[in-house]
Amino acid sequence: MTNKSAKVAAGLLILCAVGCAALAMGLRQSFGLFLAPMTEAHGWSASGFAFAIALSVLLNGIFQPICGQVADRIGGRWVVTGGTLLYAIAIAGMAMSESMAAFTFFGGVVLGIAVSAAGMPVIMASLTRLLPEDQRGRAVGLGTAGSSFGQFLVVPVAGFGIAGLGWEWTLWVMAAVALLMIPLSTPLADKPAPKAAGATEETAGQALRRAFRTPTFWFLFFGFFVCGLHVSFLSVHLPGFVHSCGLPVAVGAGAIGLIGLFNIAGSLAAGELSQRWKRRELLVAIYAARGVLMAGFMALPKTTETVLVFSALMGILWLSTVPPTVALVARNFGTRWLATLFGLVFLGHQIGGFTGAWLGGLIFDRTGSYDLMWTIGILGAAFAALIHMPVKDPAPAPKPAAA
Repeated sequence: MTNKSAKVAAGLLILCAVGCAALAMGLRQSFGLFLAPMTEAHGWSASGFAFAIALSVLLNGIFQPICGQVADRIGGRWVVTGGTLLYAIAIAGMAMSESMAAFTFFGGVVLGIAVSAAGMPVIMASLTRLLPEDQRGRAVGLGTAGSSFGQFLVVPVAGFGIAGLGWEWTLWVMAAVALLMIPLSTPLADKPAPKAAGATEETAGQALRRAFRTPTFWFLFFGFFVCGLHVSFLSVHLPGFVHSCGLPVAVGAGAIGLIGLFNIAGSLAAGELSQRWKRRELLVAIYAARGVLMAGFMALPKTTETVLVFSALMGILWLSTVPPTVALVARNFGTRWLATLFGLVFLGHQIGGFTGAWLGGLIFDRTGSYDLMWTIGILGAAFAALIHMPVKDPAPAPKPAAA
């Protein structure tokens, strides 16, 4: 393959992966819009609806390493294809659900497994495995930015659909749109790298035992836990916090939109920096910046201007942790079982996400304020910055000499 054709192939691969990640994230982030119309139509409780969606987040984390293991064995394309079919079934099932039990099954169990198979970790692992070392950081940054763009684009479109078509027809359209991920996943035909002659290939169990014995793996796991705690706390509770400060509801909605918009730039920048800077120092800087930003925000008066500036700056830091974290997992443990190992690190993120969403509500119910949760978020940022300092960041393996 010529250099030009290789670049075209890499560009097509990245474009399809970005599109796939954008659809997966955009659809996933749209389901909160259906709470009011569906609970009103069926007479369900808001807490029951919220439990189903929260269950999908938790199951997403639990099943992510399992889906990653399958992807490492048969390739990401087949896992994403299967996940896409489950995604469409889950959304269609939500549209047809007449009882809370049925909705919990489709919107909680089936959707949670679907997002694990057709979500960003499997897509990013396949992309990383298919590209050379010098293109991986930029590609993962583009994929992460694509996820944010999907959130920024798909969520408002779903809102317009609910207003114009009604919630039921909008769900059916979303189920059909989900199927577009099947052709987009076609280039993700990654396969395990062939082992060298006479070499013994590391098994999944050996890779897991090696990772579990390595402090760097646990540093990344607990650091990503803090990332998930921050993301879920702000996603779920920032609008309520803004409203509790006496600001209009629209300011809270605008804050979430700005986070998604500015995360596009943040993810792209993180992808580029992952190729030019030590990934360990990049993660330390990101988490430290989050802590300083949250502390500064708490010290300032809560006005529309301060909320929106905080949201834009937080958006830059939002998912910028993903490219350097993926790169560090790949560099420390190789790409053979990357989807499995990054899936386990991602499990930490989702446990943190469940904790951030639940603990924020619990603290507010008990104290009538989010102040303690903000303090926990600031301390968590300091903890994450410190815990990444001893992470090993080895140099990439040297390229084989040209024949």
